[in-house]
Amino acid sequence: MDGVVLEQSSATTGAGTRDSTLAVVGISVVVTVIHLLTNGQYGFHRDEFQFLSDARHLDWGFVAYPPVTPFLERVGLQVFGVSMVGLRLFSVIAQAVAIVVTGLMARELGGGRLAQTTAALAVATSGLPVFEGTEFQYSSFDYLWWGLIAYFVIRLLKTENPRWWLAIGVFIGLGLMTKYTILFFIVGILCGLVLTPARRFLRTSWFWGGVAISLLIFAPNFIWQARHGFISEHFLQHIHIRDVRQGRGDGFVKDQFIICANLVAAPLWIAGLVAFLRERRYRMLGWMYLVPLAFFMFSKARGYYLAAAYPMLLAMGAVVGERWVASMKRSSRLAVEGLFFTGLVAWGVLVYAILVPLAPSGPLKQFALKNSGDLREEIGWDELVRTIAGIRDSLPAEQRADVGVLVGNYGEQGAVEILGPAYHLPLPISLTNSAWLRGYPAVPPATLIVVGFSRERADAAFTSCRLAGHNGNSEGVKNEESESHPDIFICGAPRLPWPEFWKEYQSYG
Repeated sequence: MDGVVLEQSSATTGAGTRDSTLAVVGISVVVTVIHLLTNGQYGFHRDEFQFLSDARHLDWGFVAYPPVTPFLERVGLQVFGVSMVGLRLFSVIAQAVAIVVTGLMARELGGGRLAQTTAALAVATSGLPVFEGTEFQYSSFDYLWWGLIAYFVIRLLKTENPRWWLAIGVFIGLGLMTKYTILFFIVGILCGLVLTPARRFLRTSWFWGGVAISLLIFAPNFIWQARHGFISEHFLQHIHIRDVRQGRGDGFVKDQFIICANLVAAPLWIAGLVAFLRERRYRMLGWMYLVPLAFFMFSKARGYYLAAAYPMLLAMGAVVGERWVASMKRSSRLAVEGLFFTGLVAWGVLVYAILVPLAPSGPLKQFALKNSGDLREEIGWDELVRTIAGIRDSLPAEQRADVGVLVGNYGEQGAVEILGPAYHLPLPISLTNSAWLRGYPAVPPATLIVVGFSRERADAAFTSCRLAGHNGNSEGVKNEESESHPDIFICGAPRLPWPEFWKEYQSYG
């Protein structure tokens, strides 16, 4: 299929280029508006509370992830305060840009208006990118960096100008500072270089310049890891073992079709992969998908880890599809396009209804909460903090003066740290992830309000525990807090001395 990607069609020149770009930008603007109008409906997700907490303790690294995401969240805190819409704005922007970049990839591959808008719309209605616009997650930015890297690789292979390696190096560096799973994409890039005619770039100084830039950007985090015993490696091993034990990777193949990309767009990305592998110039991009696919599949990784590789496949598939329908009679072409876009939009409507908090109440909200575990995790945090404050206020005056709040996971820790000041609660004590690194108070409290522990675990860890309240939500939503951590206790000091207790009960989550 060496002739699949030819010179750009006349539809992508002059006024046609402007119209195509406007259409792609229009799709991204619509998506942006939807998220801005709905992102304040429920509450923060437990993962967002971890980012918010770490944003208040900036460093060159964190146990669970590199520093870019907490840094951006710190900027959001400075600009917007504790605002869900404001703090999620960076994620919304990242997804809007990813949509535009997908359209640009289709254009660089020779696609006209139909190909560009199809590719952009496919991303705008795919599960993972839609979800990424609803919350502040490191995967939101990881998705964008993968897309930008693929775009610049296409530019590199199309123009044969090795200077594009500098741009590739910048975004690889940013990717390494955002989410470590991009290492698998980097392996795919290197394999694609070695296994295709693109290996000629290995002999250029621009390639090594790109390598140097990426390593320079990543160096501060690498130094931080070295100083902390590469603690993130231990964290990732623990999380992977947990995920395999719980079967979180069992639906990996299914997730490629229903989470990573719009289900109706499956023929597009499959055609895009085949076209990349058959097209000598762009074969490198096929390996950039297949190599991380193999790593993730055989390591039993979670299905969404590969989602960021699909925009480049959808872009190429849209170009192939555009050329295919162009060969049809007008009536057949209109029928095929009508059927395809109807399906694409219908699947997108379902995705938005499940993943986006479209309604503050009513059947649409109940439908979303029933089908989205992530939206359920946004419910009840204000009530938890208010309950903790009530328990504190119920204590005798001498205990209130020396009480601490010890939590069992990063969601509880972030909620108390971010929402607690409104109730004059002390900073939480947490043994999870980077909060564990920050340690316990120099003068530990004599009385502890213990959240996130079972009765058995609380009795084993602390002295004199008694049930003081319950962790739930007035909406009756079943989530991790209401189901797994329903009880709150008043306890005395740990049974072990604090230094030993801190080492014994360190946790990853």
